[in-house]
Amino acid sequence: MCGIAGILSSPGQKVARQSIHLLSKSMMHRGPDDLGFMGWSRSEKPRISRVLEEAAHNADVVFAHRRLSIIDEGDGGWQPMATSDGRYVLTFNGEIYNYLELRKELESEGVGFTTDSDTEVLLQALVVWGAEGALPRLTGMFAFALLDIRNNMVTLARDPFGIKPLSYTDVKGSLVFASEITQLLLLSEGRKSVEASALFDYLRFGFTDRGSRTLFSDIKHLPAAHFASINLADPTRVHPVRYWQPELKPTLKIGFEEAAQELRNIFMESVALHLRSDVPVGAALSGGIDSSAVVGAMRELGGSDLDLNTFTFVAPDSPVNEEKWADLAAKHVRATEHKVSLTGHDLADQLDNLIAIQGEPFGTTSIFAQNQVFKLAADHGIKVTLDGQGADEIIGGYVPFFAARFATMVKSGQLLRGAKFLHSLEGNFGVAARSMRFILPLGLQAPMRKMIGESLAPKWINGDWFRDRGVVMEAAQQPVSGDVLRHELLQSLTDRVLPALLRVQDRNSMTHSVESRVPFLTTKMVDFVYSLPEEYLISDTGETKSVFRQAARGLAPERVLQRRDKIGFATPEEAWLKDARPWVDNVMSGRLLREMPVFVPAVMEQEIAQVKNGQKRLTGEVWRWINLSKWVERFSVQFD
Repeated sequence: MCGIAGILSSPGQKVARQSIHLLSKSMMHRGPDDLGFMGWSRSEKPRISRVLEEAAHNADVVFAHRRLSIIDEGDGGWQPMATSDGRYVLTFNGEIYNYLELRKELESEGVGFTTDSDTEVLLQALVVWGAEGALPRLTGMFAFALLDIRNNMVTLARDPFGIKPLSYTDVKGSLVFASEITQLLLLSEGRKSVEASALFDYLRFGFTDRGSRTLFSDIKHLPAAHFASINLADPTRVHPVRYWQPELKPTLKIGFEEAAQELRNIFMESVALHLRSDVPVGAALSGGIDSSAVVGAMRELGGSDLDLNTFTFVAPDSPVNEEKWADLAAKHVRATEHKVSLTGHDLADQLDNLIAIQGEPFGTTSIFAQNQVFKLAADHGIKVTLDGQGADEIIGGYVPFFAARFATMVKSGQLLRGAKFLHSLEGNFGVAARSMRFILPLGLQAPMRKMIGESLAPKWINGDWFRDRGVVMEAAQQPVSGDVLRHELLQSLTDRVLPALLRVQDRNSMTHSVESRVPFLTTKMVDFVYSLPEEYLISDTGETKSVFRQAARGLAPERVLQRRDKIGFATPEEAWLKDARPWVDNVMSGRLLREMPVFVPAVMEQEIAQVKNGQKRLTGEVWRWINLSKWVERFSVQFD
């Protein structure tokens, strides 16, 4: 686990050492254990050194690496790493969990190794099989840059789910890439302009990190499951190529019990791979089904000798407090518990710092709680944690997926079955209404959304500003054919929900030099689950994650597996914001919020007044206004 950055200079230019120094220094938190640099000019071999001046002198391409030592802690895992002939140089952020298996496969093809690191395995895999052959073989989380001096190319790549970040921008004709947006902003000499379509998605739906877009118009993400081969003769031309795509295959003809057993096998295999580490591994535990199953698997695989530590956010005297469930799960696996609780004053004190860490706005205050859980782990000497992130998007854990499940029944003519399904749910009218977005033609979407209070263009949004910039204000969820639930799971996994959660989790963990691992996110698990019948994911009686609940029998406490409430990683947001009321009022009363051209000031002021007077709850959309205001202020963002 590390931070990586690099500059690919335009022809005729050289990399400024001060620029690469800034990039390296700014990502020290991502890799406090070691550092390294690689510099290459077309007239000589690459130079690799811990001393920037030795590596980067007169260089056309420079890589910078900051290391958090997890596997092969000595010099065997030091980066950047070159092949013995100097043709290829790799800088790599992440872990390749199946590196031992890949090493055996490469050794059978005559490849020799000089270290015990997964970095060398990745390097040799890319040399022997090429990016297109190697990437589908990898089980892990990664972002890397590979220099090929013979072909004058640099290959950038990112793991199938985007667990590890990689962003890039054009600076005076040179390509600059880095693990975090905030690093790229250090070299930005122009105006920091907002990307209009990304801003609409954030304000209206709370979505960020969709594809290559960021909220900065001049900065892009390399999308998950993509690689790009960049010709150094024209380094700013980046054309990402997808190497893996989750498929909505025809459903397997498999019984429920057989499916549960196979899913358990896949899950246990994944947790076993994710436990590979040369340093202690802990767990982020919420008390939900997913994280409870992860710690249960850790105990079963690690046996009684495993020193299992769990880290939990608790919210005493709050309806969203999951402490009793976390206690139950920790007791079940005989773990040592560590807990953190927070206040609204803590949130107000830390928000500016949190926005600086994230680089982009975020949707809810739960981000702050997660950040403090990773701090708690770091304070107890834990450098690696496992948690249940991604399970909801794969196995159907979110309550809004009920609408997609019902829509499948309606579209397939199973009306009686659909009626019984609705009858088993609380809030069934809302489920039925929301299902219409998957059924009704696009022309009827806007009236339907207004009917249930979800207008695509609320009165507080200045629609003209967005339309003038070519933004089509359309629904994120639209009519689809086939199994609607599996389609929605795919969209949540790849485009709407999970990418932002993973970005936030990476920044929150790495700011405390903690590696966060997510064993639900493997292509093998996704390909299997997405081939199952929908009723295995959400049952006809409204049980979410039905097949995984069965698969996790014995790993998690039975009472946890029987939970029907979905709290998620929630925080006592209203209580926090009440505690921080002076701070909230100050932000909402500020000129900056009212002067943003994306809002209609009169409507916004009316809604803010209602919130201040207690006539209206501080909803998610108002929280996003506050967050946007602080982000614009922190990074001096312009609305060109």
